[in-house]
Amino acid sequence: GYRLQDFGCYSSSPVLYPDIAATVATAVSAGEHRLGILICGTGIGMAISANKIKGVRAAQAHDTYSAERARKSNDAQILSIGARVIGPELAKSIVKIFLESDFEAERSGPKVERITAVEAANRALT
Repeated sequence: GYRLQDFGCYSSSPVLYPDIAATVATAVSAGEHRLGILICGTGIGMAISANKIKGVRAAQAHDTYSAERARKSNDAQILSIGARVIGPELAKSIVKIFLESDFEAERSGPKVERITAVEAANRALT
């Protein structure tokens, strides 16, 4: 099984999705959670927001292949999906494959290390 924590929304009132994405991404970055799932209208804004947190690799996926590759090839820790783009059954399949896939470090490790190096170099400039 999985240990879950719901970071919101708790009512039908509008919320700013960047705040929720940052909260989830910070929890993942800090090691409080290994993986995170974000859902908004398209998945785009959540992924962009989550990727602003140091050390986080969030990927938007609307098909199982992309979700699987996000984990296996890019070591993505956060999946972002769009509720207005895909239906519930496809969303379940995407989440399942994301959670069940593991990073292929031997094959993709150097690429992810390079992504981390680019992030570090960019942060040094600011």
